[in-house]
Amino acid sequence: MKTAPFCVIAGIAIAGLALSGCSSSSGGSGDDTSGRGPITYVQGKDNSNVVRPLIAKWNAAHPKEKVTFKEQSDNADQQHDDLVQHFQAKDSGYDVVDVDVVWTGEFAAKGWLQPLTGKMKIDTSGLLKPTIDSATYNGTLYAAPQTSDGGLLYYRTDLVSTPPATWDDMIKDCSIATQAGIGCYAGQFSQYEGLTVNVAEAINTAGGTVVASDGKTPTLNTADAKKGLGRLVDAYKNGDIPQEAITYQEEQGRQAFEAGKLLFLRNWPYVYSLAKTDGSSTVKDTFAVAPLPGDDGPGASSLGGHNAAISTYSTHKATAHDFLEFLESDTTQKFFATQGSLAPVRASLYDDSALAEQLPYLPTLKTSIEHAVPRPVTPFYPAVTKAIQDNAYAAIKGDKSVDQALSDMQAAIKSASSGN
Repeated sequence: MKTAPFCVIAGIAIAGLALSGCSSSSGGSGDDTSGRGPITYVQGKDNSNVVRPLIAKWNAAHPKEKVTFKEQSDNADQQHDDLVQHFQAKDSGYDVVDVDVVWTGEFAAKGWLQPLTGKMKIDTSGLLKPTIDSATYNGTLYAAPQTSDGGLLYYRTDLVSTPPATWDDMIKDCSIATQAGIGCYAGQFSQYEGLTVNVAEAINTAGGTVVASDGKTPTLNTADAKKGLGRLVDAYKNGDIPQEAITYQEEQGRQAFEAGKLLFLRNWPYVYSLAKTDGSSTVKDTFAVAPLPGDDGPGASSLGGHNAAISTYSTHKATAHDFLEFLESDTTQKFFATQGSLAPVRASLYDDSALAEQLPYLPTLKTSIEHAVPRPVTPFYPAVTKAIQDNAYAAIKGDKSVDQALSDMQAAIKSASSGN
């Protein structure tokens, strides 16, 4: 999921890596967790200048355990492939790595991430539960929740006085959009990762799931999954989702909303400040945010964000562990929010009145994250997301029935998880 200022996609990650100065040594076995010394931290492009100040602060306090920052590009596929390359080489030069929430299962299943158990355990008591879930695979924590994200419903306050609490309420309000001569609702429906985010939200909100807790067994042959995908299909067919929205990624939806062409928009928090400050925005003073609408209250946003994980091959795991705790501290988490507009993972910061004054969407975002569900945590994520994208896109366009799309998704995920 891409985070652009925030996470332009719930999790479509930001990053890809310029390869330079990497060690090819095989590193640790995963058993020795007592090593201390300098470490490297690998993360995507630091566009908001968040990482460098934090590392400088760490290094000033830990002169014998300094952190070197290896900055990646802003391309998610490149970041993923680079990390895979270095893990496969058993490179001890990548001690702590920034992991998109959807990569946890894949990397953990391959034995590349140090389990955060025993002496490596971290305190998660103050963290939002969905962020912990996003860092957990098969019941074991493999990463430290670092930054989060959740979907929000942007709505026009000059056209609706109260945001819809449920999906059905929102669809009823589409008559207001029709009277105003604008589109009703849009999300991210182009055939890319954003569609996986939106479809997973629809299915989870309806009470369904994509895969079982084992990360392997598809669970799409249910009435709940049919209800969830069917809502999107019906809304597009009926015109409640405008025809052009089938091409929308995050930015196209944002631009349409700012131009006054939409009553409702599902998007990430980064849109808030832009809609308030863009010179071309026509809705600066006429929009607000609400949780995504569900069946009888807030819906299930797809959880975005990134986690910090320790490589199995690091030789300085004790230092790496302490650096994870530093990233999760109240001070660091507040800096993420104020400096980079990144959603903190510590629950208490969402109730910080001074912080909420700076970032007015925080209380709503907290509700979104509390009801969020990670996209499928699975070691076969690339195959799972492709199955969702291909078949949901065909269903929304009307090229497949909902039943056929879900059946084909089910079969594709089952095939991938069985190695066929």
